Amino acid sequence: TSGKAEHRRVLCRRRHVRSLPHIAREWELRRPELCARYRCVNRNAKMLVLCATVLFLLGGLHIYRGPNSGPQTLDDITVDEDTSSSVRTTQDDRTYRRLRFPKTSRRLPQAIIIGVRKGGTRALLEMLFLHKSVQKANGEVHFFDRDDNYERGLDWYRRRMPYSFPNQITIEKSPSYFVTPEVPERIKAMNSSVKLLLILREPVIRAISDYTQLHSNPMANRSSRSFEQLVIRPDGTVNTNYRPIAVSTYHKHVYRWLDVFPREQLFVVNGDRLITDPVSELNRIETFLGLEHRIGSDNFYFNRTKGFYCLRYDSVDKCLKETKGRKHPDVRPDVVSKLREHFGHHNQKLYDILGQDFGWPEK
Repeated sequence: TSGKAEHRRVLCRRRHVRSLPHIAREWELRRPELCARYRCVNRNAKMLVLCATVLFLLGGLHIYRGPNSGPQTLDDITVDEDTSSSVRTTQDDRTYRRLRFPKTSRRLPQAIIIGVRKGGTRALLEMLFLHKSVQKANGEVHFFDRDDNYERGLDWYRRRMPYSFPNQITIEKSPSYFVTPEVPERIKAMNSSVKLLLILREPVIRAISDYTQLHSNPMANRSSRSFEQLVIRPDGTVNTNYRPIAVSTYHKHVYRWLDVFPREQLFVVNGDRLITDPVSELNRIETFLGLEHRIGSDNFYFNRTKGFYCLRYDSVDKCLKETKGRKHPDVRPDVVSKLREHFGHHNQKLYDILGQDFGWPEK
């Protein structure tokens, strides 16, 4: 057996030796073909590396929204939700930390959407985000209205802002700023020249929307009483202590802001017009923020199924989440009329303060 094995090894060695000249001749014959194939593979490999690099850069631009990039996300466009959850580091925030373009940095906001809750703050922010010179903070930061966050200082606040280029404006929104007494002075201490955006809707509709959200939140301590029972006392008067009614009494809160900031630093957005004619309202806001007029009718399309305008950026269309635009309860007409009569003189005080008449119905 060992002899046969040795014989096989000898044959293999001889076969190997005899094959070497053959291999050399075959290489000479096939060298042009093999070299051409190698160059092709090398060329394809270079192309793959180039494509991967381009995709990476485009992905980075999408995340950072440089001067020529489009929007990141367009979650909500017509009404706003004020979350009560604490600030968390989001996946987007972690991505910002991993990728950073040259000449970008986190900056304190130059403009803040201060409210009002259920007035359309999310819609406003996402619409402004269509502009290439606008960067937005993710979520609601709640820095100025929550003592625990405010005590963490401006460096903590700055870290909640997105990376932006020097020619971009950073905007954040927290609707509860509008009704929190300490907020105006705190914002002024950060930046006395900051630009403030306040979006208002017809007060009765806003109050009904506020009630609807409160009663659709499974985590909230909901009352079993109807909207009519909550806003009208047994003696027939309006319950001004009910929070949705108190928030809709706009002039009381606006007084406090104008005690701290000059009128020219506060732009009041007509939330009802923003829904029906977004472009004209946004053009006015662009002027207020010192931005070129870049947002136009091609950035919107009317969704007949949903009944409102949705956003469009290049080939990307985006409408509301399912939680937005929820159906309001049917409120008795006599209650609506009573509330509008109640808000009539309050609205007039607001018009006088702002020098701006919204034309809200009084009956």
